[in-house]
Amino acid sequence: MGVSQAMEALGARASSIRDALHKSQTITDNMVSILGSFDHRLSALETAMRPTQIRTHSIRRAHENIDKTLKAVEVILGQFDLTRKAEAKILRGPHEDLESYLEAIDQLRSIIHFFSSHKNVKSSDGVLHHANNLLSKAISKLEDEFRQLLTNYSKPVEPDRLFDCLPDSLRPDPAGQKNEASGKGSDHPNKSLKPVIYTPLTLIPPRVLPLLHDLAQQMVLAGHQQQLFRTYRDTRGSVLEQSLRKLGVERLTKDDVQKMQWEVLEAKIGNWIHYMRIAVKLLFTGEKKICDQIFEGAESLKDPCFAEVTANSVAVLLSFGEAIARSKRSPEKLFVLLDMYEIMRELQSEIEFLFGSKACMEMRESALSLTKRLAQTAQETFGDFEEAVEKDATKTAVLDGTVHPLTSYVINYVKFLFDYQSTLKQLFQEFDGEPESQLTNVTTRIMQALQNNLDGKSKQYKDPALTQLFLMNNIHYIVRSVRRSEAKDLLGDDWVQIHRRIVQQHANQYKRVSWAKILQCLTVQGSGNPSGGDSSSLSRAMVKDRFKTFNVQFEELHQRQSQWTVPDSELRESLRLAVAEVLLPAYRSFIKRFGPMIENGKNPGKYIKLRPETIESMLNEFFESKTWGEQKR
Repeated sequence: MGVSQAMEALGARASSIRDALHKSQTITDNMVSILGSFDHRLSALETAMRPTQIRTHSIRRAHENIDKTLKAVEVILGQFDLTRKAEAKILRGPHEDLESYLEAIDQLRSIIHFFSSHKNVKSSDGVLHHANNLLSKAISKLEDEFRQLLTNYSKPVEPDRLFDCLPDSLRPDPAGQKNEASGKGSDHPNKSLKPVIYTPLTLIPPRVLPLLHDLAQQMVLAGHQQQLFRTYRDTRGSVLEQSLRKLGVERLTKDDVQKMQWEVLEAKIGNWIHYMRIAVKLLFTGEKKICDQIFEGAESLKDPCFAEVTANSVAVLLSFGEAIARSKRSPEKLFVLLDMYEIMRELQSEIEFLFGSKACMEMRESALSLTKRLAQTAQETFGDFEEAVEKDATKTAVLDGTVHPLTSYVINYVKFLFDYQSTLKQLFQEFDGEPESQLTNVTTRIMQALQNNLDGKSKQYKDPALTQLFLMNNIHYIVRSVRRSEAKDLLGDDWVQIHRRIVQQHANQYKRVSWAKILQCLTVQGSGNPSGGDSSSLSRAMVKDRFKTFNVQFEELHQRQSQWTVPDSELRESLRLAVAEVLLPAYRSFIKRFGPMIENGKNPGKYIKLRPETIESMLNEFFESKTWGEQKR
């Protein structure tokens, strides 16, 4: 019973679903029929509307074309208007309002570009022709304006303005002489702890530089680089040369240098060192600065312009240095050569910076070549000096055996060299040497050459005692000078000690040669010591003869050697003491032993003329360089 009921219920539901599906299909069919009717009507409507749509689209496109044409005409008319305005500014010229004039040129270029791109515009060729002619005239006027502006603000720099830019230590004093920093042997940066500050030189007013830059830029854009280059080179190059001439720079050849007196040449070299410093640190640096500013953006012109502006001035300055370096060498030129070498080394980094471009290569290499030439000449002059010292054939003899002028000259020369120690070490490095050892070797060779020459000069004396005194004085002077100078650190303590012993050897030789004979008078034969032996071995006559001989010989020695000189007071006293220590004990002993034999006879004062105290007093007159007249008094 339950199953049959369930089946009936299920059947009823299935029948209900079937009826619903049938109704849905009917509705769907009706809707499809309605939609089909709408589609047909819409197609008919679209067909009816198509002519109207086509007409509307054509009207819209026509309006758009009219708008475009009106805008194009407006642009063209605007270009014509700009042309008229630009022409008015160009015709007024650049002098009244340069900035407005430059704007007009830019407008002309824009107009030319516009009409070149719109050849289809009626009368575009005519406008182009007119604009190009106008631009050509404008650029021509720009060239004149550039030239005039550059010329008006390019004036030679007065020396006083240049001096004001120098550090205080390098400025000339009120009397017109340069301070010591620019003089011989004093161009040493390490000698002063004070910073060296140069005030930048203003060659053209800063407000004018942007105008010149804009003018130059327009000329470059117009393809007038060559005209611009020539104008700038001729104007600035001439002014730079005039500035140097006002300062005192002159072109001198090797022949001019050879004909000059040394004092004149030395002064000119001192000036040249000063001029080089001013030229590089102030004038060339200033030229580089304005050249870079005016030609900023025109790289192809910047370096060539600077090179051409400075070429003649650099050549004049370096030619003088070359003339000195190639002139006949002489010892007195060594220090100025070192001064010149030193300033070239000092300026080398700035020269390499200023003239570092390819366009400036020749000037850079010329400066480097001069530096090496000066180093070479200085080194050769060292060799010449060494040889000149050894071969010095000065006939002027020093009669009193004092320090020879050659000795003091050479020692002063060597001491002066040590003011240039750092420069000399740089110089020796130019030739791949070890600077410290080279300086030591050079100094040692010069000292040895001097000693060799002194040995030769000592042979001019007929008195061997004076020979020894001469050598003692001169070697002592050398040793004392070395000990008091920086040469001691270079030559070393061993060198000093060896030469002190040489001084002592000559002093001992002097005593032996000068006093051996007179001491023989006080020696009794058979005794090893002066005044020794048995008094009975000498007869009264022999004793008288000994006293007479001693008196004559001592007076001769006193007369002669009181005219000799030992200039060093300590050495003089020590030499007198050394003689007294030998002579006085011997004389006292001789008088003690043999004096009574004379004193008991007739005229004892005829033989014993000199008492030990008298001899001691007379010894104190030795080596005082007294004349014969002074001795008698």
